[in-house]
Amino acid sequence: MGTRIVVAWSGGKDSALALHRLQQSSAWKVEALLTTVTEDYDRVSMHGVSRTLLEAQAQSLGLALIQINIPADCSNELYDERMLAAMAECRARGIEHIAFGDIFLQDVRKYREERLAQVTMRGVFPLWGLDSGHLARDFVCLGFRAVVACVDVRVLDSSFAGREFDERFLADLPPGVDPCGENGEFHSFVYDGPNVRFPLMVEVGRRVERAGFLFADLRLRDRAHPRRRWIATEGQAHLPAGRREPGPPADVGFPAV
Repeated sequence: MGTRIVVAWSGGKDSALALHRLQQSSAWKVEALLTTVTEDYDRVSMHGVSRTLLEAQAQSLGLALIQINIPADCSNELYDERMLAAMAECRARGIEHIAFGDIFLQDVRKYREERLAQVTMRGVFPLWGLDSGHLARDFVCLGFRAVVACVDVRVLDSSFAGREFDERFLADLPPGVDPCGENGEFHSFVYDGPNVRFPLMVEVGRRVERAGFLFADLRLRDRAHPRRRWIATEGQAHLPAGRREPGPPADVGFPAV
């Protein structure tokens, strides 16, 4: 059956790759996804993706979703308190491990391991020490599909927000920007992949800048047919070759990020 484990989940490519690696191993049995949601905006913290999309994503993966609500101006103390409470609940259910999609930030890993030790749990890091450029291209080659939901405009042009995460995106990244955005240069939302039961159809709406970050507002249009993998961008749909369909309605009334 494998050792039971929970995956720290952002909805982005790194956590999706970490989950996929765990699912490919008989050593692990993934029990649930664990995500922090900013309750003031009803969106995934840092990524700005709506709770609706997050929940649809978990359904497409066929996994339970543990949501930790935090306020917009969350202090470090309150964040630790709520995270520790959630981890302690997992531990009480007999789950001793939590997986993270971290690649090389040693201070982040140390912080996680110190907090986990407080509830006698252990961190698992399936991507740790791997080359981020190789990981980014593996993500694309494995059949994952993602859209860039947020960029740090201090290091990356705002035009990258809302783009498909693909080979062209990677080729356009300026020098010094990590291909996986490991330093926080950008964040993504995964809408399809080899481990989903059904892909999601996602629309990209207006872009909103806040505190140095440019968010592309994403909205769930519908579940897609298992063989149809596409994302609608600015009123146009990217469809499989030979298929034609009208695009989604014009961007009207998208909620602010």
